Amino acid sequence: MDDNEPLKIAEGIYWVGVVDWNLRDFHGYETPKGGSYNAYLIIDEKIALIDTVKATFSEEMLKRIKKIVDPSKIDYVISNHVEMDHSGSLPVIMEEAPNATLVASAKGKAGLGEHYKEDGCENWNFQVVKTGDEISLGKRTLMFIEATMLHWPDSMQTYLKEDKILFSNDAFGQHIATSKRFDDEVEDVMEDAAIYYANILLPFSPQVLKYMKKLGELGLGTDMTIAPAHGVIWRKNPAKVIEAYARWAKGETSPKVLVIYDSMWGSTEKMAMEIVEGVRSAGVEVRLRHLRKNDWSMTMKEVMESPVIAIGSPTMNNRMFYTISGFLTYVAGLRPKGKKYFLFGSYGWGGGAVKGMEKEMESARFELVEESLQVKYRPYEDDLEKCRAVGQKLAEIAKEEAKY
Repeated sequence: MDDNEPLKIAEGIYWVGVVDWNLRDFHGYETPKGGSYNAYLIIDEKIALIDTVKATFSEEMLKRIKKIVDPSKIDYVISNHVEMDHSGSLPVIMEEAPNATLVASAKGKAGLGEHYKEDGCENWNFQVVKTGDEISLGKRTLMFIEATMLHWPDSMQTYLKEDKILFSNDAFGQHIATSKRFDDEVEDVMEDAAIYYANILLPFSPQVLKYMKKLGELGLGTDMTIAPAHGVIWRKNPAKVIEAYARWAKGETSPKVLVIYDSMWGSTEKMAMEIVEGVRSAGVEVRLRHLRKNDWSMTMKEVMESPVIAIGSPTMNNRMFYTISGFLTYVAGLRPKGKKYFLFGSYGWGGGAVKGMEKEMESARFELVEESLQVKYRPYEDDLEKCRAVGQKLAEIAKEEAKY
């Protein structure tokens, strides 16, 4: 198959996006599997392009479009979201299709006007839409749904009524690079969706719940196909990811303790291992994450799924270790709700790590459930016994706090 060949996903509907095989970092969110930027072309009496791609891939997208239609014949360009991985190719497309109407939410129009004011956006023919507004393409109808703060203020989605396809932009996505385009063709897609939610949408969980209610009010059920702007299209079992979003947004967890740590000379690691042993001996699932040996995006998925989290750091230059400091900042920004935390660490001639972590947790308004534990130089047997006892306590808390 030609590398620039578009993919037909339904009669008259094509994927014309790009796969970013080498993407490894998405503004701080680690993407070890790569990524994609999905754009969709609908051919009817009128032609619509839904979303574009990152600017560096605009020519690849154009080549796919040109295999289907002359871009100048595009009647509508739908901009579901201002962020540049979706809008980056708008200047190119609007030059190729100068007569096209650019459809966006009110905040979308404002954002695009600010971002592309040096790219001729004053000449773009904008049409502002809100939830429930529709555009007829002929035999097909586009309906628009404002998805405020999923995950920007301007975010919206486009629903193709007759085909029951929801072009969901950043909702229901995954960051994976694959030549396959559908969920039933890819393994571990639900895990990828969970990692995506934990790192992108977790702080907006209250808005997700409101959005889910809105879908119901609009009469959109779980029988629709979901075509996100990243990753694969949900055609086989979209209900699975919709139901998962509801669980994640409600903060549902299972009885599990997550132990996160870093270590310089092994002392903090020994403490972490004994806490793990204490949890395990109490019959509760436990996960262990060394921050220099595990990517933060996967670790955030574990944070989302765990009611109890233990975090350990050695002291370096009278402060917590740099990986712990960075990760706590990352977690604070994602604001996971309803978690219980325990802190531990080690030091040599001067402390500082545990005190620094406590200050960060207080600032983020995270709840500490046990008095912090620290050892000088190395943990001896009485220290390790304390760690095991703490692990057992955390296991009991996990049983009490788990939300099914």
